[in-house]
Amino acid sequence: MNQTRAIAPTRERDITRAIAREYFRQFDEMIESDALIIGSGPSGLVCARDLALAGFKVVIVEQMNHLGGGFWNGGYLMTKATIASPAQTVLEEVGVPCVEVGPDMYIVDPPHATAKLIGAAYDAGAKVLNFTKVVDLVYRANRLEGVVVNWMPLEMLGHDVAHVDPIALESRVVVDATGHDAVAVALLAKRGLHAAVPGNGAMWVDQSEELVIEKTGEIYPNLFVVGLSVAAAYGTPRMGPAFGSMLLSGRKGAGQIVAKLTAQGATVNGRT
Repeated sequence: MNQTRAIAPTRERDITRAIAREYFRQFDEMIESDALIIGSGPSGLVCARDLALAGFKVVIVEQMNHLGGGFWNGGYLMTKATIASPAQTVLEEVGVPCVEVGPDMYIVDPPHATAKLIGAAYDAGAKVLNFTKVVDLVYRANRLEGVVVNWMPLEMLGHDVAHVDPIALESRVVVDATGHDAVAVALLAKRGLHAAVPGNGAMWVDQSEELVIEKTGEIYPNLFVVGLSVAAAYGTPRMGPAFGSMLLSGRKGAGQIVAKLTAQGATVNGRT
C-alpha cells in the first residue's frame, strides 16, 4: 500500500502574504518597547537577552542586514577572539565552547559564539529590525523617549536621490551599543544636548576593558551606553579582538536598566 502523501500545492501569493502579514503583525508590536537597543554586537545581544529574560519588551535595531557587529570576524581575519575571565561564563551559559589558553584567558570561534548569542536573544523574546538606521532621537521633557529610523539603503543613497521621511519608535530606555560610532550619543551632541563624542583612544587592552565595564551606564536621561560605545563616548582606549568587557558591559547595562524600570514602576511587557 502506497503511504506517500501528496504535498499540497504552494502558491507564490500565499508565501508573500504569509511573510507580509507576520512581519507587519510583529512590526506593530515593536513600535513601543521597554528597551530599544541600537546595535547587535556582543554587548547589545547580551543586554537584549538579559532584559528579555527579565520579562521586558526588547527591540534591537541593526543597520546591517546581519547581526553580530564586529564579533563575527575576530582578529585579523583569523576568526578567533579572546575572552578574559570571568566573561567566558556569559558565553558558556548559551553553549559556546571556551578554550582556556592561559591564566584567565579563553579563545572562542566568533561565528559560533555570535550565532549562539543571536539565538539566545531571540529565544529570550527580543525582536529585531535589521537594515534599519537610527537617524535621530525622540526627545521630550529633557529625556530620550525613543529613536527615529529609516531604511538603511535609502539613507545610503542620500536624500538628494531618494528622500523618504523616517518614522519613530518609542521606548522607555534607549541603549547605545553601536561601538566606535556611539550613534545615539553623537546625535545628542548634534542637537547640543551632550559633549561631542571623542572616539576611542589608542589600544591599551587592560585599561580599555576595565574602563568599559566601569563606565557602562546611563550617560543621559533614558540613554545607556554599553560595550565599545562606552569607550567612544568617554575617549578611553580601544581593546581590539578582546571581547570580554563587551559581554560583561552588556550584562551590567541590563542590570542597571532593570533597576531603573522597576524603580519607575514599570512591569514587564510594557505595562505599568
